[in-house]
Amino acid sequence: MDALSTAIAPKLAPSTPINTAFSAVNNGGVRVTFTRVRKSHRICAQNKASGAEEKIDLNDPEWKIKYQDDFQQRFNLPHLTDIFKNLQPIPSTFCLKMRSPVSEDFVGGYPSDEKWNGYIKNDDRVLLKVIKYSSPTSAGAECMDPNCTWVEQCTIGAFEATRVHRAGPRENIYFKPEEVNAAIITCGGLCPGLNDVIRQIVITLEIYGVKNIVGVPFGYRGFTDKGLKEMPLTRKVVQNIHLSGGSLLGVSRGGPTVKEIVDSMEEKGTNMLFVLGGNGTHAGAVAIHDECRKRRMKVAVVGVPKTIDNDILLMDKTFGFDTAVEEAQRAVNSAYIEAHSAYRGVGLVKLMGRNSGFIAMHASLSSGQVDICLIPEVPFHLHGPHGVLRHLQYLLETKGSAVICLAEGAGQSLLENTNAKDASGNTVLGDTGVFIQQEIKKYFKELGTSADVKYIDPTYMIRAVRANASDGILCTILGQNAVHGAFAGFSGISVGLCNTHYAYFPIPEVIKYPRLVDPNSRMWHRCLTSTGQPDFI
Repeated sequence: MDALSTAIAPKLAPSTPINTAFSAVNNGGVRVTFTRVRKSHRICAQNKASGAEEKIDLNDPEWKIKYQDDFQQRFNLPHLTDIFKNLQPIPSTFCLKMRSPVSEDFVGGYPSDEKWNGYIKNDDRVLLKVIKYSSPTSAGAECMDPNCTWVEQCTIGAFEATRVHRAGPRENIYFKPEEVNAAIITCGGLCPGLNDVIRQIVITLEIYGVKNIVGVPFGYRGFTDKGLKEMPLTRKVVQNIHLSGGSLLGVSRGGPTVKEIVDSMEEKGTNMLFVLGGNGTHAGAVAIHDECRKRRMKVAVVGVPKTIDNDILLMDKTFGFDTAVEEAQRAVNSAYIEAHSAYRGVGLVKLMGRNSGFIAMHASLSSGQVDICLIPEVPFHLHGPHGVLRHLQYLLETKGSAVICLAEGAGQSLLENTNAKDASGNTVLGDTGVFIQQEIKKYFKELGTSADVKYIDPTYMIRAVRANASDGILCTILGQNAVHGAFAGFSGISVGLCNTHYAYFPIPEVIKYPRLVDPNSRMWHRCLTSTGQPDFI
């Protein structure tokens, strides 16, 4: 996937040993690794592109102000006027008080109702943090200095800097609808809700007055593959696509170079690009945004985060996650019935979660039937007096059955590393589910007793279903706000849910590394309370 991501600009990164990584490829074909470290002390800024390291001087009495200034600079949204200084806005064509659709009759002037108070102001902000921690030892508290003397928090009148741009329609827009050529792509793997987002993007574009909308088939490769034809999209075409799972446009990993993609966009006159995908896809989107800026092309590139792993930074959740948890719970329930009905039965369910264990954690919580939950963020031993197998033995002796919920990325250190990569640059994971199944059978055989293990892997069943009601609402709002952001002149941004409000984020800030389950968070503590499991170290 040559050139489908860029080296990310300077970020505040943890200054502790690495425990997970997200890998991508930059414009020069050089692989760039973004590291995630599970530690609360975050005191240095690193420029991963140049290798330079810029540490915060905690002896500087103004270091907090400098940190806030750095935050504001990093979270400033790229805008078309950064490149086109003389670009003038026009009144928005989006107004819900208007009863007639925008048409060619409005040449030279667009209908607008100044009395409508439905527009978002450019200075509206969403708080990144809403809890005021009274102590750095509170569950989930994050500290900025080594001694935790200053707790990072954002409340009214407290930490003014950590706020992000509120999403929604603006009173002024920077594209004339009749001049817009919009394109939509879906990349990576399947995810519940893809069709819902596509549908809502098309519907909202048409409300603005856009006539030229196409879907690019099979991700980024659809830009250059001559055998793939773009699909014209209208409300009539997308009206009922949300009733099915999958993607109307198809998905794929990898693709052509950034130069080839932008060459194709330039040739076709594409000036709005909506990219639905996860970390790797968003890395490609920001690379396309950067290339368009270099060429001084008036193009808005907007991402909609798609990952059932829920591993996008700063966002409450990504679309598809709620549906994935609901479907995963069905698999857990089946595992429970199998285990409970068998003599010394063990139900083992492997769920998606390459770096993040959110699905496994939430499915365990929602089902209430899981005895052991294993996620990538929390290391564990299989053998030994405090290992998983010893606790499983205890469960079979006391309960007669047990259910284990396993995230696919958990326990990878137990397997041989093949160093293989997929088309998106992700490490190909070993099958810990099969490995643990075999280890359980081997362990109890050596004890001279039995364990009837039922192994369930519902991965592709979970990805292919249609979105549930909760995700349907989320997808609808994300699709609408993606269009609002593009017409507002923003580019290189992603839209997401932050503290129950919708906000725009610069793409580099949400793909620095995968979002992880915090082992000191209240949610993980709730999961441990539900399962009753001990530490397996």
